[in-house]
Amino acid sequence: MLQSKEGIVLISMHFIRITAHLLSQILLLFAVVSLHVNVIAQENGPDIIKPGSFLYAGKQPRSWPSPSGHFEFGFYPQGNGYAAGIWLVGRPENTTVWTANRDDPPVSANSTLEFTTQGTLLLRTENGTEKIIASYSTSRSVDSASMLDTGNFVLYRKRSVVWESFDFPTDTILGGQNLSGDQNGLISSVSSSNHASGQFLLSMQLDGNLVAYVNNSVELDPGESYWATGTGFGYSFSHVLNLNTRGVLLLTRYSDSDGDVVLVLANGSTTGNETKIIYRASLDPDGIFRLYKHQVENNTISNIWQNLDYVCDVSGHCGLNSYCSSKGNDFGCYCYPGFTNTKSLDCSQNFTVDGCEARKDVVILYNITTLENMTWAGNPYSVKHNLEQEECKKACVEDCSCDAVLYSSTKCSLFRLPLKYGRRHENITTTAFIKVIVGSTNTSITSPSSEISPILIKEGNRSLILTMGLSLGSIASLSFVMALCSFLLYRHRVKSYEKLSENASPILNEQFTLRSFTFNELDEATHGFDDQLGRGSFGAVYKGILPGDGKSIAVKRLTRINEGETDKIRTEMTVIGRTNHRNLVRLLGFCVEGSRKLLVYEYLSNGSLADFLFKKNERPVWKERARIALDVAKGILYLHEECETCIIHCNLKAHNILLDDSFTAKISDFGLAKLLRPNQTSSSTGTTGTEWYSAPERQSSASVSEKVDVYSFGVILLEIVCCRSNIEVQVCSADEILLSIWVYNCFVGGELNKLVEDEEVDMRMVERFVKVGLWCIQDDPTLRPLMKNVTLMLEGTMNVPTPPSPSLPHVTS
Repeated sequence: MLQSKEGIVLISMHFIRITAHLLSQILLLFAVVSLHVNVIAQENGPDIIKPGSFLYAGKQPRSWPSPSGHFEFGFYPQGNGYAAGIWLVGRPENTTVWTANRDDPPVSANSTLEFTTQGTLLLRTENGTEKIIASYSTSRSVDSASMLDTGNFVLYRKRSVVWESFDFPTDTILGGQNLSGDQNGLISSVSSSNHASGQFLLSMQLDGNLVAYVNNSVELDPGESYWATGTGFGYSFSHVLNLNTRGVLLLTRYSDSDGDVVLVLANGSTTGNETKIIYRASLDPDGIFRLYKHQVENNTISNIWQNLDYVCDVSGHCGLNSYCSSKGNDFGCYCYPGFTNTKSLDCSQNFTVDGCEARKDVVILYNITTLENMTWAGNPYSVKHNLEQEECKKACVEDCSCDAVLYSSTKCSLFRLPLKYGRRHENITTTAFIKVIVGSTNTSITSPSSEISPILIKEGNRSLILTMGLSLGSIASLSFVMALCSFLLYRHRVKSYEKLSENASPILNEQFTLRSFTFNELDEATHGFDDQLGRGSFGAVYKGILPGDGKSIAVKRLTRINEGETDKIRTEMTVIGRTNHRNLVRLLGFCVEGSRKLLVYEYLSNGSLADFLFKKNERPVWKERARIALDVAKGILYLHEECETCIIHCNLKAHNILLDDSFTAKISDFGLAKLLRPNQTSSSTGTTGTEWYSAPERQSSASVSEKVDVYSFGVILLEIVCCRSNIEVQVCSADEILLSIWVYNCFVGGELNKLVEDEEVDMRMVERFVKVGLWCIQDDPTLRPLMKNVTLMLEGTMNVPTPPSPSLPHVTS
């Protein structure tokens, strides 16, 4: 009986083991099936995009949505076409948060996006042009892509993310996205409807300081930032700006694996009662960095934080010599008193007297205009302390270098023109004093204009005027003396004009407004043409001093002029005399006596650009060279488009670009090309180096347009970047002899640092200047840009596409 019971127990235990084994096998099979079903669901769900998928700009499918449908990637309307990017779905309008190739023009409705079988996201336009939007590697393909609910578009390889849009932000970061020091930063859009790169930049510096700049400045200088967190802790840390999914915007620094929160900029954390919320932080088109909260279910958007309270706190909305005044998000730009609007955003004076040296022989009457609640950027050249307001005004009037003052609590800060990034607001406590020449017209919106003509009083007559004011009884005698002097001066002028009467013409009488000199006057001023400054394409240049006022002049004797067309010479001198620009050498007068033809120019003390670049022991600083390049471009632009008659220089080179006392570049010899003898060209004038700057069509006697000056400017621009002439024999290799070829090789090879040696420069700006220079020296004139576009590209307000290779220079023997 006992044995029977033991047998039953053994049988029962065996049955239990078999049942447990079968149950485990069933559970294992169920888990495998479930996993397989789950994998299938993931691979075929709405968030997985397989190679071979297409999107179409003009028809469906136009986008790939995230699983929740809150974000979409694909084509969206922009301008007259479409752009590719990511947007946050909203009603009635979507919010664009990322744009691919944002500076390319919109594409047509026939364009497509293809996720190729090689794993590349490819944009193909109607004309067949292909551009890569996203790609992992040319040797390794990806196997899928996805539009995530975070707003991040990603590419996968073996279920690992190998590319994501979060690594390449445009003007926005989303919850869960970082901005680090090794990224380009956030660049604002042009407007809410145009997502191309705008004029403002928010950058996380490598030292940990988050800084906002004007993106089109010549050089990004931290001292010219309009906003900064001031969190620079050195380069031993890694710094990140992070927006988390709870709406906390913070700065974090990392050392090894540890992270410390440095600064919390904003906290938009949600409460448990709120619906689905998406946060984004954007550098808006007006330059203000804002944090937004999107309540998805209610379809509402609210601004919960911004780094600046007023639009005018952002630099760059207004031009030079103007100021910004705002109320809320509305603002306006106004010229300072005594300044008028120009064709650009800048304002300029109607009446100027150049330099302190030129002012020594005259007394200039000024008004001081007061503007309360005013400030501007830049450092004063002089600061005086413990002065009352009237003493501060007097200090500026007596200082010929002073153009404006900022006054605050007995501190008097003196500034020269131009005034940059001016702001006016009731919260600003400083007061501005603007020095205005009496009688200069003002078209500023908010400031009154003067009705008195400019008054310049010679020092020689000053004592006479004071004597007249002291005694009314001497008026009769003084009047007699003045009348007698006027009569004698009149007799002297009549004799001078009689000597020139045989050469008079209607053109000269009606239009010529320059001062006429006799040959004897210029012979005396130059001490018999003894001090030669140099020799150009049209003759030698001599230094002289005008008797009486002691003003230094430069006298050019024209020797390569067609002698048979006197009227043509006078006509061209009339055109030259009408030009008036800060980047052109000013023509003061002329002399035409038979075969003697001379031009009188202002004297510039710092020599030519060639001397500045090539003959110094040290390379001039990059910032100074960049400013000079812009000066030259603006001067050429004025000759081509802004003066009464288009003037083609035809002889531009570094030797005839001169520098004044403040190293402002001024172009000389403009307008003289038409005076050459018919068989002369710019390459046959005998001037050393001229042929290095000549466009191919100029040397082949083809039709000449303003594009010949664009070519010459391109050569000059590359010389300014590299501080060497276009042709150098003493170089390390034969590839470096021709500057244009060497620059292009460095450009395509990613070695632009060779061009600037060990200088501290912004390499993005160096690359921009090099690309502009290479476009300018294209053999085909139609490929060269207009000077207006050249100026915009140098300033950074216009995108510079990649230039093709320039041909070898056509140098004639």
